[in-house]
Amino acid sequence: MLMWMSKVHKKCPMNNSTNLPPGDWHQEFINAHLIQAEHIERTILEKRTSYQDMVIIEGKHYGKSLILDGKTQSTALDEFIYHEALVHPAMVLHRYPKTILLAGGGEGCSAREILKHISDIRDYLKETTQMFDVIIIDVPDPLENGPAYKIFTKEFYELLKTHLNQSGTMVTQSGPTSLSYDEDCFYPIVNTVKTIFSNTTAYEVFVPSYGSTWGFTLALHGNSALTKSSLEIDEILSSRNVKDLKMYDGEAHCGLHSLPKYLRKSLAIETRIITDKNPLFVK
Repeated sequence: MLMWMSKVHKKCPMNNSTNLPPGDWHQEFINAHLIQAEHIERTILEKRTSYQDMVIIEGKHYGKSLILDGKTQSTALDEFIYHEALVHPAMVLHRYPKTILLAGGGEGCSAREILKHISDIRDYLKETTQMFDVIIIDVPDPLENGPAYKIFTKEFYELLKTHLNQSGTMVTQSGPTSLSYDEDCFYPIVNTVKTIFSNTTAYEVFVPSYGSTWGFTLALHGNSALTKSSLEIDEILSSRNVKDLKMYDGEAHCGLHSLPKYLRKSLAIETRIITDKNPLFVK
């Protein structure tokens, strides 16, 4: 079993520090020695679902926020950064994306970007014969008691590939890439995808509410180029009438893929492979 202690987004009891100003505060560990706290305007919903603990708050900085198992998933202030970075690089790589499969995307923001949603991805792919041009994996982190850990294994990516059209693309969120917790899941996820897709790349974007840069793994089924120029990206977006993006364009696309040296070096020597029998869990 691959198991690392994730130092990201662990929920602390509210108001557990006398040094915080008065009021209710949502606190999460960014790493073992760093906490991010947000003043809560109100708690909208707090319940246990069939799969996880769910909290929706309205904070005074990030606005409405979805929190699953103590980890911030999406906030009104900056969700567009994560979701534009997740969706559009994969979409622009395909010449004519017509059939798109979205796994996860529970708050609907990824679906907003691609206008299609399907939820239970692994069971669905086992039963369907449908093929897709683009598959987007937007599921929570692989927690031991959570629903998503089987979506990060070699066996899952093998199954996914059988439903991807030639020249089709897939992308998956791959966890934090900031120093001190970049090793938790980013490197093994990228390396596992590479065992199934020879044409693979990784990229990152900073998401303020996560307190970290966040990684993504993109793969192409075929031998087409994974890189496009800034001008090519802008021309594709314009030809498809993709408007009102706040973060993503041709210049941003090139910046997303300019990984720092420490990430490139560690990716080059990573050997861990996530499997059904040896899954990845973060805590």
